Amino acid sequence: MVYSFLNISALMAGPGLVANLAAGAASAEEGITIEANAEKNVMTIGADGKGQHSLIADDAAKVTIRLLKTSPANALLMAAYDLQSISSALWGQNVLTITDSGRGDVSVFQSGAFRKKPNINYQKEAGMMEWEFDFIQANTILGAGQ
Repeated sequence: MVYSFLNISALMAGPGLVANLAAGAASAEEGITIEANAEKNVMTIGADGKGQHSLIADDAAKVTIRLLKTSPANALLMAAYDLQSISSALWGQNVLTITDSGRGDVSVFQSGAFRKKPNINYQKEAGMMEWEFDFIQANTILGAGQ
């Protein structure tokens, strides 16, 4: 089995935005992280030691995309942030699809909004920009690989 970031595509579309944010976009070494918003289960144990599970209906996720400081995609994302943040009619409409063509993984994220502007650093080395997004709906299928 072989993995390569070269097989990763991350296409985001929303008001004022259509962008590739993975291979070919000057991604930072740390790449992309997908985090579930909350635990899917809450276990409650009663005073007598008996318990129950509660299935939580939360399929939201946080996605962090890390780009090199010099990536042209940073300008696209900042322009989209500025546009989308001027009106609630434009906010929370981003859609992101991440695929790994080598492994067959597909993740689709809907109803996404920027979490905040990224931290901007001017330092000895250029470093990276971290863009964080909140998505209300996240669905992932992990492929069987090659």
